[in-house]
Amino acid sequence: MENSLIAVVEDDREIRTMVVELLAREGFVPAGCKSAEEFDRLLERQRIDLVVLDVMLPGEDGLSLCRRLRARHDVPVLMVTAKADDIDRIVGLEIGADDYLPKPFNPRELIARVRAILRRTRDANRVTAPLSAERFSFMGWLFDTGCRSLLDPDGQVIDLTGGEFDLLTSFVTHPQRVLNRDQLLDWTRGRNAVPYDRSVDVQLSRLRRKLMQHPSGETLIKTVRGGGYIFVARVDKA
Repeated sequence: MENSLIAVVEDDREIRTMVVELLAREGFVPAGCKSAEEFDRLLERQRIDLVVLDVMLPGEDGLSLCRRLRARHDVPVLMVTAKADDIDRIVGLEIGADDYLPKPFNPRELIARVRAILRRTRDANRVTAPLSAERFSFMGWLFDTGCRSLLDPDGQVIDLTGGEFDLLTSFVTHPQRVLNRDQLLDWTRGRNAVPYDRSVDVQLSRLRRKLMQHPSGETLIKTVRGGGYIFVARVDKA
């Protein structure tokens, strides 16, 4: 995790310098960029492990840059916003940011979130990955853990990220049971989970959107008030 190259895209010179120095003290290799254009030049030259991205940038803003990154690259993004309104944070997560952090932020919280994202995206040994390949069917869907593939009832392939795959595996192996956030976090992140880790919330939102691409997927995962979430369908081994 140390020596990870982290791009700090922030137009405020004082904040950019503070974050760069903070990351350097923690053993990371930070690179400051004052605009999306500077970031693009950095990305052309080097492999970036994580982007700390400010929403308010001159020229192309952070939301636009995040959307463009998600369309072409898999580099994780920690979105930083100074606005009190939740809209920017929600939109940032919707378009693919891995986490968000409102300004002003505690430096220790920034480092905790950076480490959580890096652990999550670099963890090759998924906690919920079964030891042997299995196929599950539910309401016409087919989930193959060996091929890491999901087919909707019409036979269309639904592409899943690693986090979404882990989350769906947790649900299909514990169907029709209320699962709380801590359980899902433990099964998908294990010992890598930290107090500031919001990965379950982010991944669940994305997984639900992908399932809802087919009408039958709209009701597969339900929220239980005060309890957590439940995968409502009966699951069978295929």
